[in-house]
Amino acid sequence: METIARSDSLKYECMLFDMDDTLYPLSSGVNLACRKNIEEYMLHYLNIEETEVPKMCLELYREYGTTMAGLKVLGYEFDNDKFHEFVHGRLPYEVLKPDPLLRNLLLSMPQRKIIFTNGDKAHAIRVLNKLGLGDCFEGIICFETLNPPLEDTDEAASRRILCKPSVKAMEVAIRIANLDPHKTMFFDDSARNIASGKEAGLHTVIVGTSTMVAGADHALRSIHSIREVIPQIWEEGRGYPKQIIQSNAAELTVVQA
Repeated sequence: METIARSDSLKYECMLFDMDDTLYPLSSGVNLACRKNIEEYMLHYLNIEETEVPKMCLELYREYGTTMAGLKVLGYEFDNDKFHEFVHGRLPYEVLKPDPLLRNLLLSMPQRKIIFTNGDKAHAIRVLNKLGLGDCFEGIICFETLNPPLEDTDEAASRRILCKPSVKAMEVAIRIANLDPHKTMFFDDSARNIASGKEAGLHTVIVGTSTMVAGADHALRSIHSIREVIPQIWEEGRGYPKQIIQSNAAELTVVQA
C-alpha cells in the first residue's frame, strides 16, 4: 500500500483492529461455527472424550486465549496448518457480506490501519474479502506473524503458542509493526484483550457493547458508530490528505516477525 505522507502532529498514527466479532457482529454465527469445528477436531483427531470436549474447549480458550494454544500446553501434538484448515476452512463465510458503510469509515481515517488477529493468514484474507475491506488495511498481524516456523523441530514442538490476550503478544505486535503504542488505537471485542492492550500502552476501544470494561477508553455497541463515539479520529486529521489505496485483499501483506 502506498500512502501520502502525514503530519507528525496527528494524535493517533495507527488504528489496530481485531477482526472476528469486531469488524462483523457476533450474531453472524461464525464464532459458534468455529467453536463447533474446534470441538469436532478435538473429538476426531485428538481422541478426547466426547463428554469432555465442550467444557474443555471453553476452559482452554478462557485460560490461554485460544483453545489451540491450550491444547499445545497440555501436550497435544498436531500440525498448526492442518488445524486451521479444518477449523476455518469449513466456516460459513457466505454469511459475511460486503460492508460499504464500514469500508467508507475506514478509508476516511487518516491513520495507518492494521489487522491484529489470532487467526491464520488464509482465514483473515478470506474474511476481509467477504466484507469488502481488504484494501482498507496495509497489513495483517496474524497467527503466522506471532508464531513463525522454527527450523529446530524439537524447539518448535515445545514452544507455546503466542496469542492475544498475552501482553507479550501485544508487545510483539507493536514492535514488528513499528507502532508507537501511545499513538495507536486498538479495537477489540474481548475484554481480556482490551485489558492487555491497555497494559501494553495502547489506547483501547471495546467493540460490541456500550458498557465500559477494565482498561477501555471507549465502548462501541457497533463498529459502525466509530465516528459518533470517537470523532477526534477525523477531527484531528482535518486538512490532511486521504490515503491513496493501491492494493487489494489478495495482496495484503502479512506482517512478519
